[in-house]
Order: sequence, then C-alpha cells, then structure tokens
Amino acid sequence: MITIDNNCFSIPQICESGQCFRLDAVSENTYELIAGSRYLKIGLQPGEHGEREVAQTGSAGAQPQDRTILYCTAEEYETFWKEYFDLSVSYSDYIERIDSRDVYLQSAAAFGSGIRILRQDTWEMIITFILSQQNNIPRIKGLIRTLSERYGKRRETPDGKVYYTFPGAEELSQATEEELRELKLGYRSRYICQTAKMIAGGEIDLDALKEMEYMEARTELMRLSGIGGKVADCICLFALHQMDAFPVDTHIKKVLELHYPGGFPFERYKGCAGVMQQYIFYYDLRYR
Repeated sequence: MITIDNNCFSIPQICESGQCFRLDAVSENTYELIAGSRYLKIGLQPGEHGEREVAQTGSAGAQPQDRTILYCTAEEYETFWKEYFDLSVSYSDYIERIDSRDVYLQSAAAFGSGIRILRQDTWEMIITFILSQQNNIPRIKGLIRTLSERYGKRRETPDGKVYYTFPGAEELSQATEEELRELKLGYRSRYICQTAKMIAGGEIDLDALKEMEYMEARTELMRLSGIGGKVADCICLFALHQMDAFPVDTHIKKVLELHYPGGFPFERYKGCAGVMQQYIFYYDLRYR
C-alpha cells in the first residue's frame, strides 16, 4: 500500500478528464483502474476538513486537500504506477508558467489542478480514441468494457475481484467487422478491424512510435484506419506523452474562438501545451 500526499494530483479529476476510460468510482472514496493487464484499487483519504475541502481559490473544482492510497506493493509503484501517473513531474511548475494576465487559463488550471497526463499503453489508446469519435464518456467506457470481456483475458485479483485485460492487436485482428458491429461499435468496427490487422501485420511499429518526434509520430498514426489529426493528437498526448500535442475537439475549438481569437500561445507553453489543453477541456466540460 502506497500513500501519496496530493500535490496537483486528484484521481476524481483524472477520472473525468477524458483521457482514461478504465478508471471508475466504485464507491464515494474508492476507485478501480485497469491499465492493460494490471488492476489497481485506489482509495481517497479525506483531509482534516473533509473530502470536499477545496483550495483557497474557492473553486468548486479544486482538488481536496487529502491523500491518495494506491493498493499495490512498493515494487509495483516504483516500476509501473509512479511513471503511469507521471508522479515524478512537478505540475505546479506548469501552472506557474501560466501568464498572470490570462484569467481564463488561470481559472481553468485552478479548477483542474489535480489533472496529470497519464502514460498509457499506445495500442490501448489507439483503439480507445477510435471508439471516442462522436461518442460520450459513459458510452466509450461501456464499449471498452464489452471489447475486453469479449476478446481480453479474464483475470482475478488476490481478493477475488474479476477483471478483463485489454485485448491485443493479435486478438482483435481475428475479429470480424460483423462481430464488432454486434457489440454496438457501429461504423468504428471497420476502422478497428483494419487497424488491428495493420498493427498485427507489422505495418506500424508501436515501439518505433515511442522514439519519434511529435509530428513524425502524429503523421505515422494517421496512416491507421479511422485516425485523423485530433485522434492522433490524443494518442500522442495520452500514450506517447508528447506534451506539445494539443487535441482540438468541439470543447477546445469553442474556447479557442472565444478566449484566444488571435491564436493560443503555444510558444509560451512549449513542452506542456497538452497539460493546458487538459485544464481547458476539464474546465469547459465540468464548469461551464
């Protein structure tokens, strides 16, 4: 069991930030996360003024002053979860880089200050964000759960909790478009079939993607069926940890038009533009 004093780290905010779809609340202070073949139980330990205590900003979205409990061994934490949650990085440094005159981004960062960019599996993010197109978070979660139960492997935790791993490219390459349509994946079924076959056949090297610069990786991802610029940016940010990736969906587009008519100041946020994107996305989704 690992206890973390929260510093720009909020599991509830990460859960609702639109980057991870296998992180779920199972009770008021308990979450569960499946990452590839791994399962993690997470507990929230309220601060001295209670779970809903907020920072001095007074923002309803500010993270509670509490601690997070990861129910894993020290070895699991050091070898996997610490990097997965990007806990070696100071996100307060990112927040300090925000222009004091940019009232909107200052407010967004205060509201979502507990968000971090997770380091998720590339293959899982490819399929996840193909499924995310013209979809909402609850339905995306349901489709991923259905895919995993049908094509993933059944696992059981030491205390008897049953979960399913995310299916690999080889497993999904064996699925037919008709089978996937039966699972309610709709038009995305064709994209997933074609993409799985490309990956399983070695047309795209997932390991090589990790060594590429942002724009090179983005271009390579767009060779896959059903992946355009926005989806490629999501994969670059949430899997490859390309922090200059800045996915633009309808939420972000609306904010850019309203608050940044002259263009977003990407040069100022070089190396952390993706973090700013998440603050904006979460703020617009949860507060506006």
